[in-house]
Amino acid sequence: MPVSEVAPSPLTPSQIAKLERLLRAGFKFVTFERFARYPAVEKDGFVALLDTAQGEIRIFGQVGYRIGEGIGVLVKRARERVFVWKRESVKATPELLKAYDDFRAELKQNLEGTPSSHRMPKV
Repeated sequence: MPVSEVAPSPLTPSQIAKLERLLRAGFKFVTFERFARYPAVEKDGFVALLDTAQGEIRIFGQVGYRIGEGIGVLVKRARERVFVWKRESVKATPELLKAYDDFRAELKQNLEGTPSSHRMPKV
């Protein structure tokens, strides 16, 4: 059997608990054909691929913004920041950047198991 067809390892109870916590926090599970090996979560237009290797769940790569069927990554062009996927881009407005930071913080918090009621305010 080719390596690409090897079934992923079963999820551990700890991994399942983290995924359930993400669902309760309003994240939804999505898939991207070109990243089929990695489950993804989406909320408010932001997306993160998840790596479930070695009994953990970690963010794989960079958190991005959904653009069509792809994931736009945040880059700096000239004097502005934009989310880019292939030839498409979305300007990263201050509001969008705040939502991006909030998404990343909430995702990290849920993956680490910190209850949202114990969140520390951003300084």
